[in-house]
Amino acid sequence: MITCSHVSRKFTEPSGELWAVRDISLTVEDGMFLSIVGRSGSGKSTLLKMLGGLLTPTEGEVRIGDKSIYEMKDDERSDYRCNTVGFIFQDFFLEELYTVYQNLEIVLMIAGIPETERRERIEKALDQVGMLHKKDSKVKVLSGGEKQRVCIARAIINNPQIVFADEPCGNLDYENGQIIMNLLREQCRMGKTVVLITHNREDAGNTDRIITLQDGSIKSDETKRSVETD
Repeated sequence: MITCSHVSRKFTEPSGELWAVRDISLTVEDGMFLSIVGRSGSGKSTLLKMLGGLLTPTEGEVRIGDKSIYEMKDDERSDYRCNTVGFIFQDFFLEELYTVYQNLEIVLMIAGIPETERRERIEKALDQVGMLHKKDSKVKVLSGGEKQRVCIARAIINNPQIVFADEPCGNLDYENGQIIMNLLREQCRMGKTVVLITHNREDAGNTDRIITLQDGSIKSDETKRSVETD
């Protein structure tokens, strides 16, 4: 479970202080598909980075389960980002001249996974996103939709509890966007929590809960579907 308590984030600009996120408190249940929507500059990506352990709040606390992630030591938070969460970004951040396999292997090498385990993990992740047949292809020859599927495979390869997706369909056409949304929904069916940042209200409408941000604060919080529990 993600618990965010009175979280704010301030940036210092030449023109003065800018509060990108203001006093946000929320709880996200395990297995929920949550979307966060709002106009550009509303604080969506800043909030996601704080939830993911990438950006320290100016004020407030973020807890994953019983752990306060910004009270962790550096090595503990690094381990959290490597094994507890996975990230999907709009701009892919893949090595274009490497193969699909090599791009995923880098993640496992950083995580210290022995070579004997890497192939099994890579092939399992690629099979989940329908990209196993492309494992030896260079990233530069893939379509945008194929690249984003590789990004999902990269995000789930260490079997994280939570997947953070920042505008993963933003550069894709409608058909590929629906493929990505279905893959994210499948992660929830497997018990993972998915937090999606999107401008697309139709995509948001296919999630369990929609939080709308305005000027760094929660404007509305709509639960569309409760999380199924055993």
